[in-house]
Amino acid sequence: MRIAVLKETASGETRVAATPETVKKFIALGASVAVQPGAGDSGCIADADYAAAGAEVASGAVKGADIVLGVQGPDPAALAGANPGAWIVAGLDPFGQRARIDAYAAAGFEALAMEFMPRITRAQSMDILSSQSNLAGYKAVVEAANAYGRAFPMMMTAAGTVSAAKCFVMGVGVAGLQAIATARRLGAQVSATDVRSATKEQIQSLGAKPIFVENVAGIEGEGAGGYATEMSEEYQKAQAELVSSHIAKQDIVITTALIPGRAAPRLISDAQIATMKPGSVIFDLAVAQGGNVEGSKPDEVVVKHGVKIIGYSNTPAKLPADASALFARNLYNFLSAFWDKEQGRPVLDEEIGTAIRLTQGGKVVNERLLG
Repeated sequence: MRIAVLKETASGETRVAATPETVKKFIALGASVAVQPGAGDSGCIADADYAAAGAEVASGAVKGADIVLGVQGPDPAALAGANPGAWIVAGLDPFGQRARIDAYAAAGFEALAMEFMPRITRAQSMDILSSQSNLAGYKAVVEAANAYGRAFPMMMTAAGTVSAAKCFVMGVGVAGLQAIATARRLGAQVSATDVRSATKEQIQSLGAKPIFVENVAGIEGEGAGGYATEMSEEYQKAQAELVSSHIAKQDIVITTALIPGRAAPRLISDAQIATMKPGSVIFDLAVAQGGNVEGSKPDEVVVKHGVKIIGYSNTPAKLPADASALFARNLYNFLSAFWDKEQGRPVLDEEIGTAIRLTQGGKVVNERLLG
């Protein structure tokens, strides 16, 4: 069983899909590991570190590979030489890169989309969305604090008192919860909102103030697998009114709302931005999926009505060492959980295999791509 680790080629991608730690663990399972030269450079991992862990560092790492690991889906041309039926295990962006998925199928590869991992208890350690979103939520607050022209905590000095910054987090998934926790640690007054009523207690447990629409019956916002779903027009109108009154008082706003397979929902309009104080900062974590904020642009600082709007196309890649370490552990946890010692390879069960398998036997087989 040969596992190949690719050097990422996507613009701005600094992460790597394996670390010396996981290389050693794969070898302990009985696999051999080959790493393309320079694969870990951006994540501060030298080729010599991979070699010391037992990996073969070679430009032809993919040749004869049974499993190819990546952070983002590799170009099909980069897979030339991999064994027929080889697994491609990565974040494959199935909805945004459908042509690439079709190419994997045509080439006979079995593509496994790690972002389709079901959110069930036994798969938590395999969930790349959670591990990377956790870091993204932290980084969003740090970047917003850096762009904000004032201090976060309240300071009482001989020269006078500095008021604490007010931070509002919109969307309380993994990224939002980490954003709340980080803003609290920095000393801000934090409030948060979400369409899922179950998150109210989570917000309070972190010491933040929940901001929720009241008196709109039957709106829970809980979709399959713990993800949010789109809300009714009644709820959207009530939420917009609530946000408009609250956002005008905020110094920092972090937006995190995403709906799998769809464009990011619009949470903040230009008119709402105009009500904010000059010097305020908005960080749009959903900017790469169309953005929660009107006018936000990936990897650009946009100034509207005196408010700075920030958003990165790949926020976890701004923390390459930690992001790579967590991503690599997600992949190892996944493959090792299904490792069959007799066959010397992983064998997927039906529940997780059906959820993440995109292609098999020359065809696209995932129901989410066939609908």
